[in-house]
Amino acid sequence: MSRIKHRILPDYLRPGLDVVFVGFNPGDRSAQIGHYYAGRGNQFWNFLWQSGLTPERLQPEEDDRVVEFGLGLTDVVKRWSPSASSLRTADYRRGARLLMLKLQKTSPKVVAFNGKMAYEKFSGHKAPLGLQSRKLAGARVFVLPCTSGRNGSLTRQAKLAYFCRLARWLRRQRKATTDPAVFPTETMTKQE
Repeated sequence: MSRIKHRILPDYLRPGLDVVFVGFNPGDRSAQIGHYYAGRGNQFWNFLWQSGLTPERLQPEEDDRVVEFGLGLTDVVKRWSPSASSLRTADYRRGARLLMLKLQKTSPKVVAFNGKMAYEKFSGHKAPLGLQSRKLAGARVFVLPCTSGRNGSLTRQAKLAYFCRLARWLRRQRKATTDPAVFPTETMTKQE
């Protein structure tokens, strides 16, 4: 029986991105083919496009293109595991330290965690979906519902609504920084 090779996914980060999406750790298919959110039921790429965060629908194999649209990709834990439950506390601690260093170096406007569990393992406390009061490396924090097809806690439309809220906030921020008649704001209400 041959062993399937699981790859560590590269970070797609650079200074000044609008949003850095942070996953928990690579899923099986993503680690096999070397691209983010490649699971057959994962809605991540559809949600980016449908919410307006990207002007076109990208495929997992085009994940490196996210930086063209001011977006970045990384994970709390970079290595693949059969399930999140098989990761050790040391994996989360090490991943959290490395993630903070990456965020400090790149200074995104928003850090968007793909899934409550990703943020809760990173932060060490429970959190609701949506905007968090805490900032990371000066960035706003937004917790999105997990886009995996295995996460059935919310409907597809409910998950998409959180991506749309994030997209609306970004549009307002972009307008505020390019239109001198608009007063820049750093607020994002939980109702958005």
